[in-house]
Amino acid sequence: QAPLVESGGGLVLPGGSLRLSCAASGYNLANYATGWFRQAPGKEREGVACIDKGDGKIDYKDSVKGRFTISRDNTKNMVYLQMNSLKPEDTANYYCAVSLLPGLRPEYFTNWGQGTQVTVSS
Repeated sequence: QAPLVESGGGLVLPGGSLRLSCAASGYNLANYATGWFRQAPGKEREGVACIDKGDGKIDYKDSVKGRFTISRDNTKNMVYLQMNSLKPEDTANYYCAVSLLPGLRPEYFTNWGQGTQVTVSS
């Protein structure tokens, strides 16, 4: 399976919004749990949000609940991460990945892309 491709990152002011996109090639994202993860310099990669296959059950890291929304468009084979009320501590390289089981632990996910950089700064 080809790596996923992330896009949509950029530089945004605190309080601003971004929408990240995750695209798959050659397989159907609806058949997997898809997670969004982030890694800041000097820190470990951490799970931010996950949407499960099937019923699409969703889970979020506590610090992003109420600000981030994960969604999937099965017609486009895409998964999105809408990020609102961004804070400087959200600055990181953001990745998407897939797994047969849902969760926020990076070690259970595969098909990592190159990531997309999100910088929140004034």
